[in-house]
Amino acid sequence: MNRSESLIHCPNSACSNPLNPLGHKFCENCQTPLQYRYLWAASPVGAQIPPGTLVEDRYQVVAPQIWLDTRPDITPHVPEQLPDAIVPYLRLYPQRLHIPEVYGYALLNEKSTLAEILLLENVPVDASGKLIPSILEAWHQASAVRQVYWLWQILQLWKPLAEQGVVSSLFVAENLRVEGWRVRLRQLYTDVLGDNGNGVSPEAAMYSRGVEVPGTALFQSPDKLSLQPLGAVWASWFREAQAPVNNQLQEIYQQMQAEDASVSAIARSLNQLLIEQAAQLPLHLRVAGATDPGPMHQHNEDSCYPTASDLPADVTEPIDPLITHLSIVCDGIGGHEGGEVASQLAVLSLKLQVKAILSEVAADHQIITPDIVEEQLAAIIRVANNLIAARNDQQGRESRRRMGTTLMMALQLPQQVETPNGTGNSHELYIANVGDSRAYWITPHYCQQLAVDDDVATREVRMGRSLYRQALELPEASALTQAMGTRDSEFLRPNIQRLILEEDGLLLLCSDGLSDNNLVEQSWRDYAEPILTGQMSVESAVESLIELANQKNGHDNTSVVLTYCRVSFEHPVLLNLGEIGSTNTNIVHTPSMSSELAPASLPLLDAEPVAAEETKPAAAPNQLWLKGLVRALGLLALLIGGGAVGLTAWSVLNPNGFQRFRDRLPKLEQPPFPPVTPQSSSLPR
Repeated sequence: MNRSESLIHCPNSACSNPLNPLGHKFCENCQTPLQYRYLWAASPVGAQIPPGTLVEDRYQVVAPQIWLDTRPDITPHVPEQLPDAIVPYLRLYPQRLHIPEVYGYALLNEKSTLAEILLLENVPVDASGKLIPSILEAWHQASAVRQVYWLWQILQLWKPLAEQGVVSSLFVAENLRVEGWRVRLRQLYTDVLGDNGNGVSPEAAMYSRGVEVPGTALFQSPDKLSLQPLGAVWASWFREAQAPVNNQLQEIYQQMQAEDASVSAIARSLNQLLIEQAAQLPLHLRVAGATDPGPMHQHNEDSCYPTASDLPADVTEPIDPLITHLSIVCDGIGGHEGGEVASQLAVLSLKLQVKAILSEVAADHQIITPDIVEEQLAAIIRVANNLIAARNDQQGRESRRRMGTTLMMALQLPQQVETPNGTGNSHELYIANVGDSRAYWITPHYCQQLAVDDDVATREVRMGRSLYRQALELPEASALTQAMGTRDSEFLRPNIQRLILEEDGLLLLCSDGLSDNNLVEQSWRDYAEPILTGQMSVESAVESLIELANQKNGHDNTSVVLTYCRVSFEHPVLLNLGEIGSTNTNIVHTPSMSSELAPASLPLLDAEPVAAEETKPAAAPNQLWLKGLVRALGLLALLIGGGAVGLTAWSVLNPNGFQRFRDRLPKLEQPPFPPVTPQSSSLPR
C-alpha cells in the first residue's frame, strides 16, 4: 500500500504502451476507451484507508470507501471457496437495478495481518467517482410522485432482502441512494437476531434514528418480520413529504405501526397513492420499430411489434389500439426452418391477448393491482409458449430441433385513475422477458438495463455458485436457460416487473444483434439528448441503431423498438405530438426491413396441416383471399386452444391468482395439467 500517483492501464491486452494518466478517456497509444471502474470497499477496514492510497498497486482510493481499479485488464482476486457473506449478493442478482454486485477482494497485508476487503461494483457512484445523493439529501427536492415511488421500491425490496437475511440494509438512510427514479443500495448488511422479547435488538433503535450499525439486525426470524422499525425510519421523511401526499403518508405510517400490519396491505396503499400522483402528469408516447436480417443472413428469425406494416394504409382507417401501449421484440431459435415462425407466433398470440386485457381495463373502473397484472401477463406468455410448443409437437420436433423464441415485451397499461383534475393514465409500464433480449431505460444522464438475461451465466450467479465475471468464462455461459416454446408452460418462469413513467426518457427494446458486446452501453449518449430535445426523430434513431448493429456486431438479426416517453408539460415544437384518447401520441414507424418468411418456414405457419388426400389445385387469384381467411381462422383456433391449455395450467400452479384473473377475464375451462416440477436446462443459441 502506498500513496504514489497512479496511472490507469489500457484494457486492451495487445496494447504495447498501456499506461495512461488518470483522467484520459482514450489510451494514448491505441485509442481504446479507458475503463473507469469505481468500486465500493464494503469491509470496515476499507473505511480506514485514506484517499490517495494505492492498494495492491492497482486500487486507487479516491474517497472514503470509493476505489478506482487502475488495472481493469487483470482479473480481481476471488477466493476459491466463496465466502458466505457474499451469497446474498449473488442470489439477489435479479435485483441488480437496486443491489450492487461482487467484484472481488483486495488483499491488505500490514504488520503480518492479512485482511480481505470486499469490493463491490454496480454501485451508486457517478462517473466522477462520487456517491450519488442519499435519499435524505434528495428528499426535499423530489416531486410528490417520486417520493412515493422511492418508498414503493424500498417496500418491493423488503421480501427478497428478508429472504436472504439482509433486510437491515433498508434501515440505514445513508445506505439508500437515489439516481433519478431509482433507489440503489451501497451495500448489504447482514441481519443478526435480536433477543429482547419483541424481536427487535437494542441496535434497531439506533437504526430508527438513522445511525449506521452494520451487521446488526431487527428481527427474531424472517417469518416474524415487523414493519414498525421501517415505519420508524420513514416517519421523519413523511413529516417532510410534499404537500399533495403528506396526509396520506401519515395514514400509511399509522398502518405500519399496527401489530398485524402486512407488507401487501402497505404496498396496496402506496400503490394507490403512487398511481394517483402519476396520473396527474401528462403522458406522450411516440414509438418506432424495425427488424433487419443483418449483413450475414438471408433470413430473419426476429419479429417485433410495432413496425410500418402495423400502420393502416389509409389515414382514415382506425389505428390499432395496441400502438404505443405494446412493444415486443422476439428473437427466434431454431434456424430458418422454425425460429422465425416461433417469433411470429409469439407476437401474434401476445397481441391478441393483450388487446383483450386492454379492452377489459377500458371497461373496468376498478384499479388492477400490480400482482394481478403480473399474473395476467405471465398467463398470456404461457399461452403463447404452449402455442409454439404444440406446433413443435405437431411437427415431431425434438431436443435441439424444437423451435422457440426469446421475448422482451413492454406494456403501458392505461388504467384510468381519478385525480383532482378528472381521470388520468396510471403511467404504469410492465416489462416481461424470457431469454436474452434486452430492455433499457435511457435519459440524458443514464442508461439502465431493466432486466437480466435467462442464460447459464446468470443462473450460476443466482444459484450462489459463481461471480458473474467468473460465470462468463464457462463454455456455455451465453446458452439460454429458458425460451418460449421449447417446453411446456410448467417449466416457464417469465420475469415481470412494474415501473412508473414519471420522467422523460426512452424505452429501448432490442434483440442481441444490437445489445451484444455492450453496444448499447457504449452508444446510448449519441441518441438520448438528440431524441429528447427533438433534434433526432425516433424513426431516424431506429434506423441508425440498426445500422450501428450491422456495422459493429453484424453477426445476427437485429430488432429495435424505441418509445419516446414524455411526462413533462413542455416539449419541443419539432415533436408535434398529437392526441389519441387519454394518452397523447404521435405514431410514426420505420419500415420493416425484413418481414418475409423463408420458404422452408412457410408450411410451419399453417394452423392445420393438410392431408395428402385433401390436397386441392392451386386457388385462382380471385380465391386467394379465401385461403388467407382459412389460414387466419386456423391460427385463431390454435391460439384459442393454446389459451385454454395455458390457463388451465395456471389454474393448477396458482389457483388463487387464476380465480382473480377469471373474475376479470373469464376463459373456457378444460381439465388441468398435472403439476410438473421445473427443471434447469440450457438452450443453445
